[in-house]
This record gives sequence, structure tokens and C-alpha cells, in this order.
Amino acid sequence: MLPDEPLAPEDWVPSHIDTERPSPARIYDYYLGGAHNFAADRQVAEQMIAAYPDVPLMARENRAFLRRAVEFLVDSGVRQFLDIGSGVPTVGHVHEIAQRIAPDSRVVFVDVDPVAVAHSRLILADNERTAAIQEDARRPERILEAPEVRELLDLEQPIAVLLVAMFQFISDADDPAGIVSRLTAPLAAGSHLVISHLTLDGMKGIDTDTGMDIYRRGGIEISMRSRDEVAKLFSGFELVEPGIVWVPQWHPDAPEDVPANPEASAFYGGVARKP
Repeated sequence: MLPDEPLAPEDWVPSHIDTERPSPARIYDYYLGGAHNFAADRQVAEQMIAAYPDVPLMARENRAFLRRAVEFLVDSGVRQFLDIGSGVPTVGHVHEIAQRIAPDSRVVFVDVDPVAVAHSRLILADNERTAAIQEDARRPERILEAPEVRELLDLEQPIAVLLVAMFQFISDADDPAGIVSRLTAPLAAGSHLVISHLTLDGMKGIDTDTGMDIYRRGGIEISMRSRDEVAKLFSGFELVEPGIVWVPQWHPDAPEDVPANPEASAFYGGVARKP
């Protein structure tokens, strides 16, 4: 079964799931052109695209950042990946990128959305070097103690923790910097942290309240953060050059790939190493 092969909902949706409640993971899947979303997800996504036509481009730029970051990490010798807020692992996700370069790479996907996890398990069933677990990023100890993590990843060796396009769904009240600290404190030196984050920086003159309201009506709260606030999430880590930048600026494949207005991506991205 190909990862992007359409499936009937009964093949991958747990029976107890309310498919009329939109999910950030499935909305993002729609932005990327995926098929693993429902009418409620598409309604939010289409309202966002009507208000902000560049939203799918933002998602693609963020996805391209993920690819380049994983390629960089594999080239740096990393073979273990913990992808939190992973969504639906469609074509071009972490396991495909890493294992194409280094087949011995191991990946654990984590998402709070049971639909994303159920589908992940289905398409990863034949891949012994991957696992998918349902857990909340706000409970990092439970993630690290999960049997799948303990069986597949060696916490005494460097691990790359990926928090890509995820923390905008974590409120300040949940202490995002504290979450990162608790998540990464047990990891070995040489581990890496990858973060991309939605921001209002660079959006002067743009009506952002409409987008926040669209998500809020779908029961989803968004927490935008400035560059300084994103930098705090990397506390205790050493940023890899060029530091925290707009995602198209982070290790582009070619100089001409960086658009004239990289801030239009609306995402900061960075990669850092644990000393």
C-alpha cells in the first residue's frame, strides 16, 4: 500500500472518533494536498484559504523546512527521530526522508489526534524501524516512557526531537519552554532540537484576527509567538547556523529558492544541538 493511496474512512478512522470536530493535523494535511481529512477539516481550511490565499504555500514552505532539517541531521550522523505533533505521515515525511539516506534510521511519531495516529500505524505497519503513539505534547514524561519509544529509541544516544508547526497549538499557560526542557533534559549530548513556529512578525498590515477566529470557531486556539519567544524554546541548546530564520532561509537547496519576501512563510524555523 502506498503511503498516499486513498483509503476508505472505515479502514483508518477509529469508530469512536467525532469526525465533525476539526483537527489541526487533518487541516494541515488538507493544506498539503492530502486526502486524509474530513468535511469539518476542509471547512476550516477553505475558510482560511479564502481569507489568506497563501496558506497552502506556508504549509509547503514549512514541510520543505522539515525535509531539509532531517537531511541535515542525517548527514550529521543522527539516526533517531522523535517527531511530536507529527500529523499524518504522508509522502515526504520524516521516515521516508531519513531512511532514504540512512536505512537504519528509526522514527517514532507522536500526535494527540487519534485519527492521525491510527492512519500512521496503518501505513507504517510494514516498517519495523517506525512507530506511532497517541500522546499529548504537554505530557513529555509520558512520551519518553512510552513502550514504543523505549523499544525503538536509545535515550543514551543522540536523538533529534522535532516540534514542527506544533507549538502554536500550545498556550502560554501550558509553559511551552518548560515542556521542551522536560522533554530534552534526559537526552544525550549531541541530541538535536528542531522547531518551527507560526508568528505575527512580518504580518504588519495583515488582518490576522480573522484567521484566529476561524480556528477558534473550530475549537482550536492559536498562540502566535515572536522571534524572541521562539528563541526561548531553544534554551540550553546551541543553534546551528543560520539560527532562527524564516523557514525558506534555513539551509535552502539553492540561493534562488529563497523568495524575495521570506517572511510571507509566516514561520520561524531553527535547529539546535545539545552540548
